[in-house]
Amino acid sequence: MAFGDLLELLGGMGRFQVATILLLALPIFMMPSHNLLQNFTAATAAHRCRFLWEDNVTEVHLQELLKVWLPDGERCRRFVAPQWWLLDLNASTLNATPAETEPCGDGWTYDRSVFTNTIVTEWDLVCGSRALKQLAQSLYMSGVLVGAVVFGALSDRFGRRRLLTWCYLQMGVMGTSSSFAPTFTTYCLFRFLTGAAFSGVVLNSVSLSLEWTPTAQRALVGTLLGYCYTCGQFLLAGVAFAVPDWRRLQLLVALPFFAFFGCSWWLTESARWLLMVGRSQQALQELQKVAKINGKSEEGRKLDAEALRSHVQEETVPSRRRHSVLDLVRTPVLRRISCGLCFVWFSTSFAYYGLAMDLQHFDFNLYVIQMIFGAVDIPAKLVSILTITYVGRRFTQSLALILAGAAILANILVPPELRTLRTALAVFGKGCLAASFNCVFLYTGELFPTVLRQTGMGLGNTAARLGSISAPLVKMVAEDLPALPLVIYGAAPVASGLVATWLPETRETALPETVEEVERRVHPQKVEAQHLQVPLHPINTTRSS
Repeated sequence: MAFGDLLELLGGMGRFQVATILLLALPIFMMPSHNLLQNFTAATAAHRCRFLWEDNVTEVHLQELLKVWLPDGERCRRFVAPQWWLLDLNASTLNATPAETEPCGDGWTYDRSVFTNTIVTEWDLVCGSRALKQLAQSLYMSGVLVGAVVFGALSDRFGRRRLLTWCYLQMGVMGTSSSFAPTFTTYCLFRFLTGAAFSGVVLNSVSLSLEWTPTAQRALVGTLLGYCYTCGQFLLAGVAFAVPDWRRLQLLVALPFFAFFGCSWWLTESARWLLMVGRSQQALQELQKVAKINGKSEEGRKLDAEALRSHVQEETVPSRRRHSVLDLVRTPVLRRISCGLCFVWFSTSFAYYGLAMDLQHFDFNLYVIQMIFGAVDIPAKLVSILTITYVGRRFTQSLALILAGAAILANILVPPELRTLRTALAVFGKGCLAASFNCVFLYTGELFPTVLRQTGMGLGNTAARLGSISAPLVKMVAEDLPALPLVIYGAAPVASGLVATWLPETRETALPETVEEVERRVHPQKVEAQHLQVPLHPINTTRSS
């Protein structure tokens, strides 16, 4: 009997599973409020050079003085000396010689009609310092990258629940600290640590939910968590509209994680993980608790350590050696899975954040476009769950990526004046990428064995963060080659969609527990032959010891 069958025996998708999924889903609901937060806290408002004397003149005189001090349409420079001749109605014919200009020496004045205060207006991240805005987002994504590596490996060693509890606390503390940051440098540091905690929350929430869910309901649970993230985008738009000050907005999205930290003590450690690390007695206690909550107390009492071993023999045998990230590429099948999923994660995140973090370039209200970009996830993920459930993971993954890339590439051919069509294609592409994310989280958890699941999820998330860090850098070439970013954003998903066709299908299969089980599913004869040859290789015997 596989572990999934044992869960069915103890109540299937019972009260315990429902309560666990709800506890894990609520924090996921708040994830976009950190991941996409800089669309609002770092929004760039209209600005111009500031003058020390402008507070001492009337509005009428101010407009006249600005005309003689500021070049037309210039945000970052001012005239060295006032150009009084510009007040003449025929100024264009009086002086054709360009006047000398200089950088803004007294700061900038911002339009605060939409955003009362952002990190851009507070620390003047405009003109020569405008790259610092992208740096802040890149450092946050770098934190997500580091968190994927660190917390992915640590949770395989110390457990899912313990790391999840710590990450909730870290998100609350670092998010709150960000709202009180006195300087841009300390703000970036706190955001980096928030990003690291973000990865820990996502990775351990997905693994804990999958490992307590029976096989038949895994796709449904994965999609539910995806919809929580989608609804969180609506929440972010609403809260950002109500709270236009970046410090209060940052604080507001951080405080709930202290409540999640308190609630996390009610979560139960994964019995799968307990079995794999040799703590079968604790796994038995947890399973009996699950049976009692699900109304299957009799089945729980019948389950003792010996019965547990007979039911799920492979899970109760502790690993003879500690696994590392290198185990993901030691064997042929896992190597193919790891490389393929890394490319899928990278391209999905690369194209996704290339679109989602550039909302100010659309000619729409920022809050409205955030709502639209969130709303498209609902039908996209609905279609993805249907194809995931009834067709397969591999088909869904490949199709979503290829369609996303095609939509982005098609935008190259659309004239700039057709703004609605260009926006519609971008929204469709973003929806396909959301479907891809929805699938790859589930697909990754199902492809990697329990002994390496968190390490594999961490590797995939590492590739995704590299994609999200790279996305802003590609935009820098748009000034010289406007079409090139779209070519790159579109080509990557198409290529990874083709690569995904080489991944194994996991529909209606139990979660693999060991590396050998993964290899055996694809090449059963080869694995059996290798087992017969083990005594002939003393190096392997030494490693096992």
